[in-house]
Amino acid sequence: MLPNDDFVAGGLTDDQRALQLLAREFTMREVLPVANELDPIEGQIPMSLREKMAEVGFFGIMVPEEYGGLGLGAMEYCIVAEELARGWMSVASILARGNSLMHGLSEDQRKKYLPMMVRGEFLNATALSEPEAGSDVANISCRATRTDDGWVINGTKMWCTFADGADFLTVFARTAPPSDPRRRHEGVSTFFVPKQRGTFPDGISGTKVRKIGYRGWNTWELSFDNFALPADALMGQEGKGFRMAMSFLDTARAHTAARSIGLARGALEDSIDYAKTRIVFGDPIEKFQAIRFKIADMATQIEVARQMMYAVCRQIDRGERASTQASMVKLFASEMSERVTSEGLQIHAGAGYTTDFAVERYWRDARLTKIFEGTSEIQQRIISDAALGR
Repeated sequence: MLPNDDFVAGGLTDDQRALQLLAREFTMREVLPVANELDPIEGQIPMSLREKMAEVGFFGIMVPEEYGGLGLGAMEYCIVAEELARGWMSVASILARGNSLMHGLSEDQRKKYLPMMVRGEFLNATALSEPEAGSDVANISCRATRTDDGWVINGTKMWCTFADGADFLTVFARTAPPSDPRRRHEGVSTFFVPKQRGTFPDGISGTKVRKIGYRGWNTWELSFDNFALPADALMGQEGKGFRMAMSFLDTARAHTAARSIGLARGALEDSIDYAKTRIVFGDPIEKFQAIRFKIADMATQIEVARQMMYAVCRQIDRGERASTQASMVKLFASEMSERVTSEGLQIHAGAGYTTDFAVERYWRDARLTKIFEGTSEIQQRIISDAALGR
């Protein structure tokens, strides 16, 4: 932990600070020991940990109070995500498997499902990306065809993390071709697919993706083979699914920034501890200027990213459009995280290249933050389009 805790407290209200401390204590007590044990052996996030997360309300941070949630905003959501990622990014990510399902359902469905989500009993997995539709989401080709009594889905989805463990899937599929090649996002719809936890429904099969990180849960390629759904599985308006996918994107990118910051902070804090105990030439390496300057640069980069994230979260919580700013903080924080975790590994030297120290986990997972929720190159395109015009 940094000697001056103002590094991770600046600019927060008393209530936000209290939530931050709660999440930090929870992470150090409940998350970090589990991550250190299970990540090296590619173990799964334990159900007991998910239940503890539900008990403290983490799955309902952004769920309105009328449905049993905390009714808080993007700021609180990202504060908690940073803390959890300091322990294990996968746990900070499962946070998003609750705190969703806000759009496209009837009021009766919201009353039924949102309290279950808050309790951790109804968590989501999203089937959006495809082999040819990752960054280019509008290129979705998985097809939903209307039938007499509902829909039938055929096609393939990629990068569907937690598809097996989730209690429902949010599936994006094309229900009509675009009316104009320049408006390829038209004709994509969203479907709500409740399922039994631990299995796939008839008509859906999965193949595990062989990942180098993001352990603790499985990521899947899903195949839909005449998968039948009732008519009321359609969420929101037909053909408006792309807009639904984009509606939460600002918060999702701020969440990725928070996860990036948490990973970088883990590398920094572990490097500080290591530098105090690693003896070289008769002295702890914390006395060497090269190490001290690395730590200074790491701390500075983390704090810049954090304050930028706070600013974006405040903008989102004021109800303002923050797409460009969310792309900026996602780009900056993820690139920063890879640099800082790499420096942390360098400070650990040979020890850092083993699974005996958590810094290698932070380094592996930081690399992913530059890819998911839109690659760094996609963020650069969004930002440059805003600055220069398309």
